[in-house]
Amino acid sequence: MNAVPPRLLFVTDLTYPARGRPYGDEDIALSARLREEFTVALCHPVDAVRLMDGFDAVVVRNSGPILHYQEQYDTFRAEALRRGTRVYNPLTGHADMAGKQYLLDLYAAGYPVIPTVDDPADLDRLPVADAYVVKPKAGSDSLGLRFVSDRELLPAMTDADTLVQPRIAFRHEISFYFVDDAFQYALYAPDPERRWELEPYEASAADVAFARRFVEWNALDHGIQRVDACRAPDGSLLLVELEDLNPYLSLDRVAAPAREAFIAAMKTSLLGFLAE
Repeated sequence: MNAVPPRLLFVTDLTYPARGRPYGDEDIALSARLREEFTVALCHPVDAVRLMDGFDAVVVRNSGPILHYQEQYDTFRAEALRRGTRVYNPLTGHADMAGKQYLLDLYAAGYPVIPTVDDPADLDRLPVADAYVVKPKAGSDSLGLRFVSDRELLPAMTDADTLVQPRIAFRHEISFYFVDDAFQYALYAPDPERRWELEPYEASAADVAFARRFVEWNALDHGIQRVDACRAPDGSLLLVELEDLNPYLSLDRVAAPAREAFIAAMKTSLLGFLAE
């Protein structure tokens, strides 16, 4: 008698209008591949609490910024923790799933992060720049982001939930993709003005070591993480974002062998997660 495949509730918003990223297409394709090993049902994030008890795990994927359904997400998180529901990625991440405080913490601890402060008294810790980036700690997908001059900086910091960073004339952005603690592939945007026009990137050992440092810091035993970095004018890498909640994977930009390896790694990760 054949064993019953594990049941996954795959949380996604197939209609979310992400700029330059076909969220729905990626999740349709990925969920279809997961059906080779699992029983998979798709649902919108606002329906997850009502449905999750009927599944072995909830897989949170391209569901858009939680700011658009913050109350429902908070309820989902609280209920999943209360019921002991298995959520992939696990809800123990310290990066984007917990807000942007980690950028402040990592910068203060000396990690290679874009300089970030949230207190006017700390502005002298930022390098002098032609412009500065002001964004909410709870922001995502560039929501609420704006650029200001040095004269506008202090008036822009009236909200304690605001972050400030120098605007860096970086060469390009690079994204590193991990399953558990294993590096899978890297993509980069050669044109800084076209963030999601990505191409395969041959990451050096030093590049991967840079990205792995943040994955190790986050200490998720299982899950998918995307480490976004920028190449500074001096050639060094600086962390822009550590996405550990629902990282878009840009699988349509990845060569077939790397895509197949990623899908195999995700299946193995999920099976290991469910076996614990």
